[in-house]
Amino acid sequence: MAMTADSHGAEERRISRTVPHVAGAILVGVQTPGVDDDAHAASLAELGRLANTLGHEVVGTISQKRDELDGATVLGKGRLEELAAITGGTGVVGPVAHVRQSKARERFEGADRKKPNVEQIEPDLEPPPKPAFVIVDHDISPNQARNIERATGAQVLDRTGVIVEIFHRHAHSREARLQVEMARLKYIGPRLRESSSAGERRQGYGAGESDLELERRKIRDRIAELKEQLEAIRRDSDHRRDARRDQPRVALVGYTNAGKSSLMQALTDGEVLVADKLFATLDTTVRALQPETKPRILVSDTVGFIKKLPHDLVVSFRSTLAEALEASLLLFVVDASDPTYESQLEVTHNVLREIGAEIVPSRLLLNKIDRVSEADRTTLRAKHPDAILLSARSPADLAALRETITTFFEVAMVEEEFVVPYAKQGMLSDVYQHAHVLSETYDATGRIIKVRGFPGVIARLRRTLSLS
Repeated sequence: MAMTADSHGAEERRISRTVPHVAGAILVGVQTPGVDDDAHAASLAELGRLANTLGHEVVGTISQKRDELDGATVLGKGRLEELAAITGGTGVVGPVAHVRQSKARERFEGADRKKPNVEQIEPDLEPPPKPAFVIVDHDISPNQARNIERATGAQVLDRTGVIVEIFHRHAHSREARLQVEMARLKYIGPRLRESSSAGERRQGYGAGESDLELERRKIRDRIAELKEQLEAIRRDSDHRRDARRDQPRVALVGYTNAGKSSLMQALTDGEVLVADKLFATLDTTVRALQPETKPRILVSDTVGFIKKLPHDLVVSFRSTLAEALEASLLLFVVDASDPTYESQLEVTHNVLREIGAEIVPSRLLLNKIDRVSEADRTTLRAKHPDAILLSARSPADLAALRETITTFFEVAMVEEEFVVPYAKQGMLSDVYQHAHVLSETYDATGRIIKVRGFPGVIARLRRTLSLS
């Protein structure tokens, strides 16, 4: 069921509701100047998918046009009261005074309670539970969240809180878990609340601190500890990347749920989690392009991006995103069937610009083209003439993409001829691993090898041969 309220002056609101059968969540969004209707609707729809990923059922949406978010409650007073009516709250931010009944009413209800044989009629059906969560499509302050909770009686999450919680649930590797824990602590630290005994000072350990002060100090200490652990992991990651420095690398980057994991699985024949949900995978995966080439081409799948990605998460995952920064080629994966794909592509560019990866050569992949009509395909080709249109489900499209990748690296390769003395045949494995051997001949001095490889690899092999 959908309801649309009348406009109030220049302000316009839209309220859509479904009858909640189970406890669910209400989405709240404020459309500010400069945000058009389509972008506002797309942002709320994406918030709904985030809520679903977190396990909540979206049972209604409230949106409102305002010049800016209300500093105390995000929504205006009238909309807040309507939100509270849905969640079963009072609609009042401050404490609600008890309304005293008249003496006549008290006597009437008291006499009714004393009747011994009054049959209590139970309703046939219990009313459906009220939505237990209010999810706001903005970053809100702890004070705004508390005010909304007082007015609605529901638990309040903002967009950052939802994304951080999803990352927390989906992190599997040790590095990802530490990264998410640090971002999560930075988020919840300012939102800790005083308990009823917060004014009391502790005795013994932490003497002179309130419970709130102690908890915040623990969070600061834990964040410092996490930074040290992550620094150690990053040093190990840097060593692994250094070991792969001579190998050509491709990084798949793009908006969450654009199909990067599906492409990764198809290009590398690897076991990669593929799921139709936001942020299904957070850990960077590196696999060799299959069938293998000489030299091997490595493909990495990075964490997906999203609008309003919390800055602390971008900072925390900087080492993970370094795979994109150090790649030889970036493949921007876009869901071509999504009407908001252009804004999603802009989000990807902005995040990569933030880490300095905009200088890496790139190609645009318009994925999921099987879901796009022929007319829309024509429009896409005209708008993005250099893009590659493909579907991860099409073997022909995947073969063409693989050919594009190998051709890109072939152009950069050079040919060289080495003489490997018979006493230094142990170097052959290094040559075969990092270069493509075109021919081999023999003479009295040793094995003459003609190879094709990247200039950096050729220079390193030449130095190794001259020093060994």
